Amino acid sequence: MAEYTEAKKRANKKWDTEHKERMRYINSRSTARNFIKKQATKDDLTEFLSLISDRQQLLNDQNETEIK
Repeated sequence: MAEYTEAKKRANKKWDTEHKERMRYINSRSTARNFIKKQATKDDLTEFLSLISDRQQLLNDQNETEIK
């Protein structure tokens, strides 16, 4: 694969600096996905399903509140 040009490196660094929250979100999501796909045990997955269900309910409740 070809190396990045200096301009591309600068552009990437600028984007990363200006979008720190988005970078944190992307990195966290990637870490979670990799853990689930490569290391999670059956017990981990059961716990995650419960956490996901709770989070979905919270988000649904927030959406209903915003609609009213």
